[in-house]
Amino acid sequence: MSRLREAIAALVSISLLITPVWGAPSSSLGTIVYADRARMGVVAASVGATVFGGDRLSTEQSGSVQVRAGAARLLLSGASSATFQNDEASPAAILTLGSATFSTANSKAFALHVASAVIRPNSDAPTVGQVTVLNAKELVVKSTKGSLTIAVEDDVRVIPEGAAYRVVLDSSGTSTALQGPRGAGSKGYGSPPVKAARSKFIWYAIGITSVLTVWALHEALESPDRP
Repeated sequence: MSRLREAIAALVSISLLITPVWGAPSSSLGTIVYADRARMGVVAASVGATVFGGDRLSTEQSGSVQVRAGAARLLLSGASSATFQNDEASPAAILTLGSATFSTANSKAFALHVASAVIRPNSDAPTVGQVTVLNAKELVVKSTKGSLTIAVEDDVRVIPEGAAYRVVLDSSGTSTALQGPRGAGSKGYGSPPVKAARSKFIWYAIGITSVLTVWALHEALESPDRP
């Protein structure tokens, strides 16, 4: 009987040790599906590796890495760096350097952060967006398929399909500029900002994304030859 009690006590002790591990939520966000001269943290990134919240991916000048994260994919081009995280249980990444292209199948599939700006798909339609960091407070955002939203706190604007904007983050929150491409019938290039008290950033339309770019991004993110 004493041996039986000892066995039961040991089993209970083991269950108490492993239950927190079973109950802990997984922070896995995605899987690397392509890697060329890329790193995860300080080690080389490899296809099939799991990406967790807090993981930093970076690429060399001529490298690239692609991550599948649920209903989204993220492609980092050369000389780029991003750290993955969860946004309200959805995959997200903070782009700190270079350029990233993401594709999504719904509006909650992915969010990309650059400093205080958050870029997301605007609808549940298939969406492809590209973001390039120019410096600590300036970026370029392009929507090549579907539309995007860019938000800085409560200042949220929509970038329609085929549009590209240079965005200047404005901590003073006192002005905004909306300019259309030349010949588009909106404010011409170089027009002064339009005052708006609630604006958190300034943006300038820089042209329509070419069909060639759309095709190239589609191939990179959706082609079965390069998953």
